[in-house]
Amino acid sequence: MKAVILAAGYGTRLQRDIENDTSGRFRNLSGIAKPLLPVGYCALISHWVQALNASGSVNTIYVVTNALYHKAFEKWALDFPIVKVLSDGTRSNEDRLGAVTCLQLSVKHFKIEDHVIVIGGDTLFKEDFSLSDVKERFSDLQAHCEDSCLVLSYQCKDQETGMYGILEVDEHLRVLSMKEKPPPSETKSRRACPCFYLFCKRSLPLLDVFLDEKKEAPIEEKDAPGNFLAWLISRYYLGLINIPDCTKKKRK
Repeated sequence: MKAVILAAGYGTRLQRDIENDTSGRFRNLSGIAKPLLPVGYCALISHWVQALNASGSVNTIYVVTNALYHKAFEKWALDFPIVKVLSDGTRSNEDRLGAVTCLQLSVKHFKIEDHVIVIGGDTLFKEDFSLSDVKERFSDLQAHCEDSCLVLSYQCKDQETGMYGILEVDEHLRVLSMKEKPPPSETKSRRACPCFYLFCKRSLPLLDVFLDEKKEAPIEEKDAPGNFLAWLISRYYLGLINIPDCTKKKRK
């Protein structure tokens, strides 16, 4: 199994907030890509690399970034032999390719023909999150159907549905639909979907199909990986695991 960490964003809102902060407390964070921001004792993205490496779930981690931050990621990756860094060639937010295109770029560049864990570079879970449970759930799905993929979810509050992609599922935890930031009146579900997906290897060629269909669409429709996920629901079996069900405490 492989992992792809999507880290080609420019963090424009964060950088703007840092520049507008008059206290000067965060001046040292200016110009740093969000995945490389310090969280505790190391960079945010390092927590994922350490967790993936320790779990034995993957044998290679691919990080897709942009040309602006490429050297910084290359320097960071020197500490992790399991990591390979790829630049999407862009240098500004206006020229960004979008997360789905970056995922396709990594699949083609590295010739990935394996199951892939896809993680948003600015996503971070709590310390008790267990990748072993995610891997076990995915293996169970694959045993029943090789066209199965897996997504994670957690319960959000009513007023938070407009901030996330919301999953609707059946009694077997099969994903039936994904609504993008709906008002609470539009769905009974409160299952928020973070940027952590496990795509089976048979689904990867559909990245080409999706992007071909969206070639004339605005960048917003290709930017969020959740757009590909929503498109995939009617074509592949998407299973779900609740984040509270994949914690180390739960396993004890």
